[in-house]
Amino acid sequence: MDPLDALENESIYIFREAHRKFKDLAMLWSIGKDSTTLLWLARKAFFGKVPFPLVHIDTGFKHPVMIEYRDRMAKEWAVDLVVSRNEEALCQGMEPGKGRFVCCNALKTQGLQQVLDRHGFKGVFLGIRRDEEGSRAKERIFSPRDKNFEWNYKDQPPELWDQFNTSFGPDTHVRIHPLLSWTELDIWEYIRREEIPVCPLYLSRDGKRFRSLGCVPCNFPIASGASTVNEIIEELKVTKTPERAGRAQDHEAAYMMQKLRSLGYM
Repeated sequence: MDPLDALENESIYIFREAHRKFKDLAMLWSIGKDSTTLLWLARKAFFGKVPFPLVHIDTGFKHPVMIEYRDRMAKEWAVDLVVSRNEEALCQGMEPGKGRFVCCNALKTQGLQQVLDRHGFKGVFLGIRRDEEGSRAKERIFSPRDKNFEWNYKDQPPELWDQFNTSFGPDTHVRIHPLLSWTELDIWEYIRREEIPVCPLYLSRDGKRFRSLGCVPCNFPIASGASTVNEIIEELKVTKTPERAGRAQDHEAAYMMQKLRSLGYM
């Protein structure tokens, strides 16, 4: 079997298994390449109609290009989109100058917790991959959180031979990761094969492009001449630069991402 077909089949199986086992599901859509690929797979899994809402956590600092792309694709694909902000934190002046850990925790982690509480979502699909960042390598495909959405990364159930644990207590919140086994190169090769429209920020302009998308004050482009998906794929085959080199929060403090994710961050 073609490797991309194998990955696609596994992801679709995970979507359908989760939909069969759990109620009150949602999918996090960050507008990035991974979560957009995840959305594409969800549309395939359910024959063009995604049977659960998409959630976008808007920090108030996203690139305007991302918001335009989000609204355009949500309309084109006819999805149920829930956009949420931590308005209280924003009104109190929360911004990256307060410290990136503090800001990410308030606007992203707490922002996500608020929308999960408000809508009663018991399980959330996310487009994370093991190869993207160290703490994500500790994840499981079906990953339990406690009632406060916190993650005990030291106590995760084994998932051997694709035997997923889907039996959790009533107070358990579940994060579901259909892309966990994919790599960054897999994502872009699948985008090329499926002709998935991606946010224009990924394509080079004036010798720079974004490799990972985030908030304007904390997200920086890399030097790159890759202005097409084919050129991005060829660049990835030889690059030595980490994928999240342009994400400031990854460089602020040791284990910052792991600390954020243990609190419920994406």
